[in-house]
Amino acid sequence: MSSKRLETVKLTANFKLDKHIPLPFELYRGIINGLLEYAHSRGITSFKGLKSEKYHELRARCPKLPSHYIYTACLMACSIYKSFRKLKRRGRVKKDKPAFRKDVIMLDDHLFSIDLENWRVSIATPSGRVEVGLLHGTYHEKFREMRVGQAWIVKDGKDLYLKVVFSKEVEILEPDERAIAVDINENNVTFGTIDEVKKVETKERAIRTAYFLKRRRVQSKPRLNEKPILAKYGRREWRRIKEIYHKVANEIIKMAREKRASTIILENLKNIRRRIKRTKELNGRLHRWSFRKLQFIIEYKARLNGINVTYVSPKGSSSRCPRCGEKLSPNGQYRVLKCKRCGFEEDRDAIAVLNLLRKYKINVGASSVHPESLSTKRGEDYPLLL
Repeated sequence: MSSKRLETVKLTANFKLDKHIPLPFELYRGIINGLLEYAHSRGITSFKGLKSEKYHELRARCPKLPSHYIYTACLMACSIYKSFRKLKRRGRVKKDKPAFRKDVIMLDDHLFSIDLENWRVSIATPSGRVEVGLLHGTYHEKFREMRVGQAWIVKDGKDLYLKVVFSKEVEILEPDERAIAVDINENNVTFGTIDEVKKVETKERAIRTAYFLKRRRVQSKPRLNEKPILAKYGRREWRRIKEIYHKVANEIIKMAREKRASTIILENLKNIRRRIKRTKELNGRLHRWSFRKLQFIIEYKARLNGINVTYVSPKGSSSRCPRCGEKLSPNGQYRVLKCKRCGFEEDRDAIAVLNLLRKYKINVGASSVHPESLSTKRGEDYPLLL
């Protein structure tokens, strides 16, 4: 029986407010920029240091503003300045000092309270506390049993959104040899165990390419204002892709629970866009492919279900035989590869899954893993219902 450990899982929910409320976006933005300039001039990265030097001055300057607005402004300024310094060291920022230009206000538990039973939120403003309704979807029901943390009010055009962080203590299984591996590609996601491998056709590349061509057609013709049209296409594209990602992740979690897996194995695809430099078309496709977002969705869904997530190197996973390690050769078809040494033959994506499993099990020292035991009982390929 596997032992378990407690781990805190955090999720952010996005709620749309049903009406506008008088919030000091301009004043808050000015406070943060003032704090950023002060922190930059003195090299202050500590929240306590910045708060101790500027809090009382700002309280005297803005007596009607609830005090915790200044508290959260100090938090945001420190976070922004630390990120700026890090990016500056990496050469990814050309500006000399940081600046804050967004209509965003950070709230702590003194500035807001949320009632998910009645879908209402109470927010402290300079003119008093205001209660407004939340426009919500059914997927927010899972947050009812979670603890409420900090939040942000975001102004997007004419709409106001409340982004709330929820947290939950989850029992995570200690990792053992029971695992499923996931191979992510532009058009499909393949996942499974040594005994069973499934493939989900996502058709993400076709969706991404179609919207890319639509945007290019819009930009090629002179228009008075093309930004709203481009933004509309961008939102539609992201909604379709996000729906696919959640369906794929749910299928992976379903298999992990059925197989009682303690771990989900993902590929470490960091810097893939820098490593692969081929044609202009391929580079464009790679930059449109948001594989990391899919991995993030799989990861948080896995942790909510008490399952570990680990990353392994994908090097050679689609080109080496999972039995003997020999270089594989095409077997008359683009997707099917065959080993000339041991005769192993399988779809290249299923081979990648087996190799990821083999790498992981070697790392955890599973004594029951033998190369000759690797075989596949291929599950039936099935398309996503889009």
